[in-house]
Amino acid sequence: MTNLPPEPGAGRPVLSRRAALLLAGAGAAQLSLPLLRPPGRPAAAGPPVAAPLRPVVEELLAARAAALLGRDGAALAAGTAPAARPVQQGLLDRMAQVPLAELSYRLTSFTEPPPGADRISVAAELGHRLADLDRYPAVLNRRLELVRLAEGWRLVSDEPVGAPALWDLGPVKAVRGSRCLVLGLGADQDLAGLAARADQAVPAVQSVWGDAWPGRLLLQLPATELEFASLLDVRPEPYQGIAAVTVAAGGAPEHTPADRIAVNPEAYRGLSELGRRVVITHEATHVATRADTHAWTPMWLSEGVADHTAYLGSGRTPRQIAPALTQEVTAGRLPAALPSDADFTAGADRIGQAYELSWLACHVIAHDYGERQLVGLYRDFGTSGRPVAGESADAVLDRLLRGRLGVGAAEFTARWRSEAAFLG
Repeated sequence: MTNLPPEPGAGRPVLSRRAALLLAGAGAAQLSLPLLRPPGRPAAAGPPVAAPLRPVVEELLAARAAALLGRDGAALAAGTAPAARPVQQGLLDRMAQVPLAELSYRLTSFTEPPPGADRISVAAELGHRLADLDRYPAVLNRRLELVRLAEGWRLVSDEPVGAPALWDLGPVKAVRGSRCLVLGLGADQDLAGLAARADQAVPAVQSVWGDAWPGRLLLQLPATELEFASLLDVRPEPYQGIAAVTVAAGGAPEHTPADRIAVNPEAYRGLSELGRRVVITHEATHVATRADTHAWTPMWLSEGVADHTAYLGSGRTPRQIAPALTQEVTAGRLPAALPSDADFTAGADRIGQAYELSWLACHVIAHDYGERQLVGLYRDFGTSGRPVAGESADAVLDRLLRGRLGVGAAEFTARWRSEAAFLG
């Protein structure tokens, strides 16, 4: 399963205005010389103008980012209020194994406080890039609290708004495979097992989709299903039983291979060895095909090719791969149409059947026309699948099927339904 969240803007440098303020202040002093005032009368002093606080906060956040990136506990403590230092040191410990290549904060919401204010709350984006994996920083939203002390402004808290970083949830362990990096909060053997399956999944996916993608996976394994849902910033109930989801890293430009595979530990733990292999290979296919996947790509095609790739070489029969569909066909209920995108909504009543119907559609294409044509059809949707001039989704499908396979949507659907009938 794949989620493509909206992508916030990337970080940008912020220039200090201190020099300009000082120059402006000097100019004002010259213009206020008391040449026009009566002799002997002192110039009236106006109320002092407070310097803008924003540059101070930006400097504090830049120093904090450098301390976190450099694992510098003393520098981190210097920018933190004394009462908050134990918590922030704990943060440094929790993220010690995360291989960060870049980390930064960018203010997104800031209001200059009134004179005399000693506490402020600001919003910022936390951008972080993992070494050897990310081409662009992933971006998370944060809320930070700062207080004014005798020595200046200091940080009190740094909390997630929406999805947290994995290190917000607990001490992160890192396990590297030959083709992957697993970051997790679970037992060492669970992380190592996940890395081994990811290493197997990459060549399996490359055998179908080629090696134009980076061929490396990033997997995140939280400790509980609730933490899995929090990483996705969703309610946990609809995602019960969903073993893994591929999500695009927020902040990366669209259609770049900056994906994370989030694994639901409770659902994944309940799978057989084959089930675990299928799940990770399915998600790896989403990573490999992201550059060809667009909002207009039908879900039945994107999920179908992922399942088709995952089950290749498994030795499973169509009835074993599609047990729910087999049961329905045996009862005399044949599918009427390819699954809609809504059928794949997390928690949908017939989401299992939607996956099986999609696998069968892609199986039919690969069986009748060859795997290259299945891959080609998928890529056709990426390059030519955007509806034009009011074209409906059905019309797009018909156009691309005819161009690639030489059959229209109605003929293909009839062929797919006939194959489903054989399951009964």
